[in-house]
Parts: sequence; structure tokens; C-alpha cells
Amino acid sequence: MTKLSVNINKIATLRNARGHNRPDLLQAARDCERFGADGITVHPRPDERHVRYQDVRDLKQVVTTELNVEGNPTPDFLDLVREVRPEQVTLVPDAPDAITSNAGWDTIKHQVYLIGVVQELKALGCRVSIFLDPDPAMVKAAVATGTDRIELYTEAYASNYAADPAAALAPYRQAAELAQELGLGLNAGHDLDLENLAYLHQNLPGLAEVSIGHALICDALYLGLENTIQLYRRQLIS
Repeated sequence: MTKLSVNINKIATLRNARGHNRPDLLQAARDCERFGADGITVHPRPDERHVRYQDVRDLKQVVTTELNVEGNPTPDFLDLVREVRPEQVTLVPDAPDAITSNAGWDTIKHQVYLIGVVQELKALGCRVSIFLDPDPAMVKAAVATGTDRIELYTEAYASNYAADPAAALAPYRQAAELAQELGLGLNAGHDLDLENLAYLHQNLPGLAEVSIGHALICDALYLGLENTIQLYRRQLIS
């Protein structure tokens, strides 16, 4: 079954709004795992507007499934990863002022740079995933970086799903099939929710993991965190 990694950035955003420790991010991570999450994802940014670097250090001590740390491999980010050594690092080329991730890597233009980063992270014992648009050329070039996996950026799929699910999924399926041929593991994430997740899962070959945060936390406001995680897990059962 495709694994569900819960992104808890939005829980940290809520905590930061009041400057105290409510909600408790570490307890939220423990609860997500207890309620069925297969992993915890965080995306610390330089301004620490949600998950902070210290949160990542603390989470490494309490997460018992898998900790997936996303981010642009700046010097500060790489220093953090060297210290924490999470199970997975997802490389995302977002600018410091980006509201959220909005594009995948150009694995042709940045191939030499990515090769060096991937080699170091794998030497630390981390599984590496590179955030990509569903572009066959980018998938092919990702192989040369030595990455273990790619994560398909699914915003376009989510935006177009309601109008035509098959058309929205088509480029992602092509990218997934190519990744399988090339021996790359496959993750996916961004704007996935209870409406579009099952169709993606049923039609995307080789999908190992999805990371979902914003929609899942929004749903949890109405449905409760435990129930919501179980609902998302059900979408990932063939």
C-alpha cells in the first residue's frame, strides 16, 4: 500500500500564531503516527514561519515511523540534515519567500549541483527524493543525479482534476511509468485531498508515498485528526 506521510507544517503555523506551545507539535506528530500515519513530513524554511529548525531536531527524537524533511539544500538546511539525518530528504527548489512549493527542479540545468548534494545525503544514510514536474526530460535527467526517488509535484493534477480526471492525470502517469522503467522510486505531493487522492493512487503505477498536509489539517478541523488520517489511508487502498 502507498504510504501516507502527514505534513505537520500547518500545525506549527497555528502554534506560532500565539508564541507558545499550543498545539504541541511533538505530541501532534506522535498522535499522527498513533492514528495511522506512515511518516511525518516537515518543510522548514529560513524564516521559520512554521516548522523551525529546532522542531526538526526534536522530531527526530520522537518520530518512530519515518521523518521526511523537505527543503532547498541551502548551507543552513544541509547543516541541519547533517545533524538530524532523517530517513528521507526531499529536495525542493523553493525560494526563501515562497508561500509554498510551486515548481520542480530543472534536473538538466542543475544536474551537477544535484549530484553533489545527493551523494552527500546518501552518504549520511538518508533516502533522497527530488521534487519534479511531470516532465519526461526532467525524470530522465534525475537518474544521473543518483537520487533514490522523485516526488511528482501534483498541483496541476489537483487543479484540473474536477474538469477531466483522466486528462489531468495523463502526464503524471507517463512520468510514473518512465520512473519505473528507469528504476526510480516514486512519491507525490501537493494539493492532494479526499476528492482526488484515490484516483491518483489507482492510476499511478509504482506510487510509494504521498505527503499531505494542508488539506488533511483543514479536514481535521471538521472531522477530527484520527478520523481524517484514517479517511486518507482508505484512499490509498487498492
